Amino acid sequence: MEESTPLGLELPMSPEERVAAVDEAINTRGSLRAFLPTPVPRAQIEEILRVASRAPSGTNTQPWQVHVLTGPARDRLCRRVRAAYDDPEERARHTEEYAYYPIEWRSPYIDRRRKVGWDLYGLLGIAKTDKARMHEQHGRNYAFFDAPVGLIFTIDRVMQRGSWLDYGMFLQNVMVAARARGLHTCPQAAWTQFHRIIAEELGLSPEQMVVCGMALGHADMSKAENTLVTEREPVAGFTRFMEN
Repeated sequence: MEESTPLGLELPMSPEERVAAVDEAINTRGSLRAFLPTPVPRAQIEEILRVASRAPSGTNTQPWQVHVLTGPARDRLCRRVRAAYDDPEERARHTEEYAYYPIEWRSPYIDRRRKVGWDLYGLLGIAKTDKARMHEQHGRNYAFFDAPVGLIFTIDRVMQRGSWLDYGMFLQNVMVAARARGLHTCPQAAWTQFHRIIAEELGLSPEQMVVCGMALGHADMSKAENTLVTEREPVAGFTRFMEN
């Protein structure tokens, strides 16, 4: 007899095959920063979001709201935000609505942040003093790293911290479901600085708050930046087993 999930869905694979498939999707997920122009069918995007929506949320509140941008709609947003980013005076008028990063950095977090930044710049040949190329590389966020699909995620302002935890699980589901289908993603906090432009372009209501953006598409594996593999702390470094 086939094993079934609580939802009544058949699982024809063996336990070993299921573990391998899920682990591969998780382990090969990465924040890729160069994409091919290859279109992603709308039906596939919808399927990814449908699967991702099985993420848990407190009392089934499902706080996620997704805005899928392709074609001219994507291009308009990218042009407006990039123009604001490139103008120092205009950029200074745009600030994040919430603190994604700590106000005061401490080890080991600042060390990890610096390492991944310099590892990326090293692959791209960007020197520590080359502010112009750093600016240009960061600005690629606002083209969704050339991915044909840009996702903007929003949440109702009435929702509290617990719903943001739920949202993180949904975002992870999106990325893992994309990998299972041979696609790649890059979650992007960089978009939050320009939330006012995003609200205008997307016609968001005042009750909606921008959580983050995400690039979705087929990775261009010929690009050096996509060879970056970030380090992870071993399990022993962040886990306590208490048995007695």
